[in-house]
Amino acid sequence: MALLKVKFDQKKRVKLAQGLWLMNWLSVLGGIVIFSLGLFLKIELRKRSDVMDNSESHFVPNSLIGMGLLSCVFNSLAGKICYDALDPAKYAKWKPWLKPYLAVYVLFNIVLFLVVLCCFLLRGSLESTLADGLKNGMKYYRDTDTPGRCFMKKTIDMLQIEFKCCGNNGFRDWFEIQWISNRYLDFSSKEVRDRIKSNVDGRYLVDGVPFSCCNPSSPRPCIQYQLTNNSAHYSYDHQTEELNLWVHGCRATLLNYYGSLMNSIGAITLFIWLFEVSIIIGLRYLHTALESVSNPEDLECESEGWLLEKSVSETWKAFLESLKKLGKSNQVEAEGADAGQAPETG
Repeated sequence: MALLKVKFDQKKRVKLAQGLWLMNWLSVLGGIVIFSLGLFLKIELRKRSDVMDNSESHFVPNSLIGMGLLSCVFNSLAGKICYDALDPAKYAKWKPWLKPYLAVYVLFNIVLFLVVLCCFLLRGSLESTLADGLKNGMKYYRDTDTPGRCFMKKTIDMLQIEFKCCGNNGFRDWFEIQWISNRYLDFSSKEVRDRIKSNVDGRYLVDGVPFSCCNPSSPRPCIQYQLTNNSAHYSYDHQTEELNLWVHGCRATLLNYYGSLMNSIGAITLFIWLFEVSIIIGLRYLHTALESVSNPEDLECESEGWLLEKSVSETWKAFLESLKKLGKSNQVEAEGADAGQAPETG
């Protein structure tokens, strides 16, 4: 028994074809939106690629760009099919291809739904990417004279100013690395020599942060050096007083930025996907309604449209049987090929 059977007369078939034609062209605009969102996300990720450890985060924007282009192609073709469905002579050339087209269109929407899920699930991989990338970026902050790394200081400073953050997890991350280049250290100073000797790795570590960590909204002039030395500053206690630095780490700040961006893109793409699913359902009804016309020459005759020719369970069983037959046919072909090679070997 057919699933969700609906009766159509000529007037209903025409209205369905016209409505689907309009919906397909609206869906082409949806494909352009998906393409634009993917391009925008890729640009935003490219801007901070220097503080990202790998390129895995570009999988989602690349997928959105590809799916947006495919959506434009599929829906343009579907719009043409719906337009030609009003003319029996023109529809005849599409008739043998409509069923395979619907199958490919369903597969396309399954992939699009997986891309939507990736939009919501990217946060986990992005977190580790940002953590490692920011750690390496901070390590190369001082290498202003090293080719290939001379831009890192500007990148980190602009990042901390734009996103109002400091360090990887917080401002104390700067205490654990040497972020001042040896070029600007006075090695004739006893204090500098003693500080370097006191470190196992021979690094010049200070309890200070770059200027980009300073919060301009603070009423007190920025204290960026000797942050843990209360006696070095007047009326200052680093344990009780709120420091005039950005208190949030850049990893969490960037993660929240990209997380909200990905959630918004995922929600928009999900809405477009639901619209695409409604088009598939309409195309299926149009296809079956035109296929079940008893007399093609009588345009006024009634016909029936349905989603599935059989029930869901019967359709699933038929699908599994077809897969089994396909597997057996491949196995027989493989055995035949092996039998043909055996005499040659002998």
